[in-house]
Amino acid sequence: MIFQAVGEGRPYPDHGYETVAQWSEVPPRQVRLDELTTTKRTLDLDALLAEDSTFFGDLFAHVVSWRGRLYLEDGLHRAVRAALHQRQVLHARVLTLPD
Repeated sequence: MIFQAVGEGRPYPDHGYETVAQWSEVPPRQVRLDELTTTKRTLDLDALLAEDSTFFGDLFAHVVSWRGRLYLEDGLHRAVRAALHQRQVLHARVLTLPD
């Protein structure tokens, strides 16, 4: 299994981080793919295969830590691409929300 679970939607409260500039304040770190729960069930194949998929966005995936779980909010294509390359970790910005 690639991820801990595949979810639909964001179960955590709104955190207010909407822009790349806001997320850039969160330092990146490594996260294990098998600890992530996705917030999307579908993947845009164009985004997965695009060579410049991060050209206009953040280089790092966005993860929300809430109630002891890690939710992959943005960067599903990066995570799947890492798994296809047999990597077990992903570089991500992890925003920790209070319980």
